[in-house]
Amino acid sequence: MDKQAISDIIYNHILANKQSLIKQFSDSEKTIGYFYIDNVLPEELALECAKVFPKPEEMKMLKSIKEHKHVSAQMNKHDKLLEAVIYAFQNNKVVKLIGEICNISSLYPDDSLYAGGLSLMAKDNFLNPHLDNSHDAERERWRVLNLLYYVTPDWEQQNGGHLELWPNGPKKEAVELQSRFNRLIVMATHSKSWHSVNKVTVDGSRCCISNYYFSNIALRETDKFHVTKFRGRPNQTLTNLFLDCDSSLRMLVRKVFKKGVRKNPHIYNKPKK
Repeated sequence: MDKQAISDIIYNHILANKQSLIKQFSDSEKTIGYFYIDNVLPEELALECAKVFPKPEEMKMLKSIKEHKHVSAQMNKHDKLLEAVIYAFQNNKVVKLIGEICNISSLYPDDSLYAGGLSLMAKDNFLNPHLDNSHDAERERWRVLNLLYYVTPDWEQQNGGHLELWPNGPKKEAVELQSRFNRLIVMATHSKSWHSVNKVTVDGSRCCISNYYFSNIALRETDKFHVTKFRGRPNQTLTNLFLDCDSSLRMLVRKVFKKGVRKNPHIYNKPKK
């Protein structure tokens, strides 16, 4: 099945549930707007995504006090189906429909997959509370939506590896959104959209296909440029102090070097035709 056919399936399924998704997003918009929808693709196709998903050793491992996960944006190194699915979410009519649900008129997908692509979390992997970088790689457009499509079959709640939203900040309680098989979660990204992934507790891999959408306009008038900011969890006082210092230093660097000292390597370097 090609990218166009997959995007048609995604579009039709979201369109059929448009009104309930608008309500989901609207009800949560004052803090961190989000919606989720299940059974996004035919089960056989979603299962095939899981089957061909790269193994941890075929991906780049990110491991620090902030996070432990495996990522890849170099899609031509992986099965063609995964590339077709990820770009199906970038189809113009899919982007426009999601923009209508989230009430965002200026919305652009990211062909370079800057900080997007594939992610995998194995046992003991985690992602601490953080705010995503506010802009694209060229610091021209605002990052406004995060799309997470999960493809691991039979992934249960007790397995961990679930998305957490912190609507009242990372010192309060989180809302857990389960990384259920064949589920798409769309969340707003702005200066208050703290989110994380809790630790995977089983011998297995939680696999995710992710996209970011960008806009010419920030979601909130108070939004300002910021680098990715990490925090510890509410009981991690020393981690909080360290990560606050880390964020401050990186922001200082960006005041001097507007686009950073080096380009973020997490993009899709497409082979020349």
